[in-house]
Formats: sequence, C-alpha cells, structure tokens
Amino acid sequence: MTSSPTQPRQWLKITIHTDPVLTDAIEDFMMGISDAGVELTVDQPGETTLINGYFDKSRADQAETEGIIKQLSGYLQELAEIFEVAVPIMTSTFIEDEDWSATWKEHFKPFAIIPGLVIAPTWEEYHGKENEKVIVMDPGMAFGTGHHATTCLSLQLLQDALAKCSAISVLDVGTGTGILGMAAALFGATSVMAIDNDPEAVSAASDNCARNNLQGIMEVAGTPLSSLSDPFSLVIANIVHDVLLELAPDLARLTAEGGQLILSGILSGPQVASIVSCFTHLGFSLNRQEQQKEWAALLFSKG
Repeated sequence: MTSSPTQPRQWLKITIHTDPVLTDAIEDFMMGISDAGVELTVDQPGETTLINGYFDKSRADQAETEGIIKQLSGYLQELAEIFEVAVPIMTSTFIEDEDWSATWKEHFKPFAIIPGLVIAPTWEEYHGKENEKVIVMDPGMAFGTGHHATTCLSLQLLQDALAKCSAISVLDVGTGTGILGMAAALFGATSVMAIDNDPEAVSAASDNCARNNLQGIMEVAGTPLSSLSDPFSLVIANIVHDVLLELAPDLARLTAEGGQLILSGILSGPQVASIVSCFTHLGFSLNRQEQQKEWAALLFSKG
C-alpha cells in the first residue's frame, strides 16, 4: 500500500472481545493472515479479553480488507465451537498512522516476563531493581513484545540452560524483535547470533541490541539458516510447528554435539508429539517440556 503526501497512511484496526482461553490462538492467526507488520495488544483480562490488531491496509484495499475480516470471522466461529465458549465479538475501523502508534503504545508497559527479567518499552522510563535484568526495546514493525506465552516459555528454558553452562554460543532463529537473543546475552552467553528472514525484524532487533549495549555479544543478520556452517552450543527457535519441521535438518546440523536445542511456538498434544518424533530421529533427547495454556516449549540435548 502506498500513500500520497496529501493522504496520511491508514491502518485497519480490528478489535476482538473474546473469552481469554482463545487469546493466543487469535493473536497467532492475526499475525499469520497478513504479510504486513502487525502489532497486537491485550488489555488486562477479566471475563473477556480485548485484542486490538493493526493491519497495514487502507479503505482503498477493499478486497484485501474484506478477505481479512472474512477469514477472521470464520476462524473465530471455529475456535468458539472447539473450545465451547461464546463466539468472540469483532469490530473493525480505519485509523490514521499516528493514532495506531499512540493506541498500542498505551498498552505496552514494563512487565516482568519471567522472574528477574523485565521488558520495558523505550517510551516508559524504568529503573531495574536489585538483581533484576532489564531489556529496553521498541518492537517497531516486528513481531514480539514479549507478551506471548511461547516467549515466556522459551525464556524459562533459556535461563535455566544458560545457568548451567559457561562460554556458550547461542543461535536465535527467527529472532523477531530480538528478545530471546538479548536475554541470552544478559543470561551469560559469550556470543549470540540472531537471524530473521524479515528485514523489518532485522532492523528492529539490531536497534534493540544497540539500545541495550549488547553489540559486543550479539550479532543480528538476515543470513539464511542454511548458509550458516559453524555449530552453536545452544540453538533456540520460537517459530511455528510446520516451519520447525522444515528447518529441522539445519537446526540439528547447527547444534553442536553435546549441545542444547530449545523449540517453541508449538501447540501441546499432536504438535509436541510430532516435534519430539522428528528430532529424536535426528539424534536428540527430550530433556524438559514446559507448557502454558495450549502452548509448549521443549528443551532437547544432542548426543
């Protein structure tokens, strides 16, 4: 979408009121149906949760806009039937660029994503407490403010894995805004390579890395996974089930013998069984599984 100098850029704002049990699934689906950057904010949950999704579409993109709304409507109906809850209420509107920025920033406040690690946005001043590590960040147009369950699960496994190792190299695959890579650096990794195939993510993660003075430890790049050659002590990939299966040979190749592999973005149940089966055949052993609601994260060791 392009905008003329006399016509400000617009965003399609979709607001969904839903039963909290559907929140993560709706967030993921909204991210997946648009190639443009999307930021989601979730209000404090009560009996219902409010989700705001922002899509890079204007009134001129009528067919695409109608397609997004139709896809979402059908998906919300299916989810409600599966989980046996009320069908979420969805509304949509168009807002100007500056309104989008102000709206979602109102909901992104400093928060402890796991004990001892706080995520703080650049526009909120925050002073860490004793023994508290802080990541200051601006998501830009990349996915990852840290609110998603899979990020929290990945960080729990990452923190524990790094607490037991020293002089460790880490590869963060699909880094997004760089949260996991930056956390690895703060948790004691001696070197971190963070890669993503989305230029917006590479830009956001690079800026966040510099913002937290981690350039000496962490490198951010758009390098394809298949182009990397040297193995890493620990590899982490918080993506989605199908992509993890596609990347499995390279993830296995790039995990050093005796090294560790953390995988997330996986739904509990059949997806976990599928991932465990795949990586077991590639020479890995499952050491630990963490779960939050319907999401799971897995820690493997190689050899």
